[in-house]
Amino acid sequence: MAVLAFGGIVVSLMQTLVIPIVPELPRLLNAPASDTAWAVTATLLAAAVATPMTGRLGDMYGKRRMLLISLVMLVAGSVTAALSDSLAPMVVGRALQGLASGVIPLGISIMRDELPAERLGSATALMSASLGVGGALGLPAAALIADNFDWHALFWASAGLGVVALVLVPALVPESAVRTGGRFDLVGGVGMAAGLVCLLLAISKGADWGWSSGTTVGLFAAAVVVLLVWGRWELRVREPLVDLRTTARRQVLVTNLASIAVGFAMFAMSLVIPQLLQLPEATGYGLGRSLLVAGLTMAPSGLVMMATAPVSAALSKAKGPKITLMTGALIVAAGYGLNIVLMSELWHFVLVTCVIGAGIGFTYGAMPALIMSAVPASETGAANSLNTLMRSIGTSTASAVAGVILAQMTTAFGQTALPSQDGFKVVLAIGPGPRCSPSPSRRSFRGSGWRRGRRTGWRPRPLRLSRLSRPLKSSRRLG
Repeated sequence: MAVLAFGGIVVSLMQTLVIPIVPELPRLLNAPASDTAWAVTATLLAAAVATPMTGRLGDMYGKRRMLLISLVMLVAGSVTAALSDSLAPMVVGRALQGLASGVIPLGISIMRDELPAERLGSATALMSASLGVGGALGLPAAALIADNFDWHALFWASAGLGVVALVLVPALVPESAVRTGGRFDLVGGVGMAAGLVCLLLAISKGADWGWSSGTTVGLFAAAVVVLLVWGRWELRVREPLVDLRTTARRQVLVTNLASIAVGFAMFAMSLVIPQLLQLPEATGYGLGRSLLVAGLTMAPSGLVMMATAPVSAALSKAKGPKITLMTGALIVAAGYGLNIVLMSELWHFVLVTCVIGAGIGFTYGAMPALIMSAVPASETGAANSLNTLMRSIGTSTASAVAGVILAQMTTAFGQTALPSQDGFKVVLAIGPGPRCSPSPSRRSFRGSGWRRGRRTGWRPRPLRLSRLSRPLKSSRRLG
């Protein structure tokens, strides 16, 4: 369990790895700022494409095998970026790093297959929370390295951590015996990749290109058309990349919608609070702190997410994961509400980020339980990967929405236009997306293994005869 959680944290670190050097990338890579933005966008697009595919391939050919391949991609991408001094190899390296994003859903699926029932809840909660933990701890670590060493050291550090994970996983993590076999849906994979690239590219670059520009509108239109055609294909093919009938089950569908909202809430916090901390004190609402201090202010929230994982699992066992998800959503909303009125002292931001982090820890802990109790054991890799993808869509949307609001609501500061305090408050007001997301009803839990707050057994629903007649169950346990 600890090894898988470590792998998840290592992969999530790469999402915040370049934040300290983003303003310097045009100078470091001798390229325009509009082009160096691809160092971030490439990771996002590669992760969106790879996550559902690695999940499905893990279900078919072995989850640990695909996890190791993902870690190899992380190391290869980190080394490529570490050796780069120009834009092209940097973008290639960042894209390779993005291909490793399937580690977290694959780890959750391995836990479901290998761990005994009494350990499963807390383990999957911790693994799911590692996405937020790595992001929160990555910012101060990256800022510290960037301030004291050459910027290439950021990627060498990432490569080193990836190598450690590559050594530990085959030594301590058993391979799951639950596999589906069959053929990989190549047409479905290409269609999903094309649709997601069009959608996320439009969301992430729309502010730069203009939301009404032909390129942005064309990409949104292409995404709609391609994903509709892809959906029709997935419903007709015998062995789809994503089983849309399973995805349409109320419990799975609502949990995925909640994932988008949680991803939005987590990233909105990561966007707004560091900016408020770094804006000059002369603005009247900025604190004038360094990037390192801003990162250290965010770091406790990652520790809180980790600490709430076992609490989340205990609450899910006692009351059911639906209650845990709703509790987390309310805590996140309370944290954002506090931030609207508490934003003048450093300790205000530490308190607020810890409250929001606790709420996110609860929601992240509940979602794997909701997903895995609603899908067959042979589909957990694909289902968890799709759920992780929904979080990524939420973070991309948060970046776009916050960017538009802060760009439109500005105040003059000398010769520079800075985001206004009212603009930040608007983002904080819409930040707690989970409070507005629908929650699974009790009806959606019937037959899922959770009744009246007790776990009646973590058994997958019967599989179709075209898949496995009965899922295998391993008696091995993780070390």
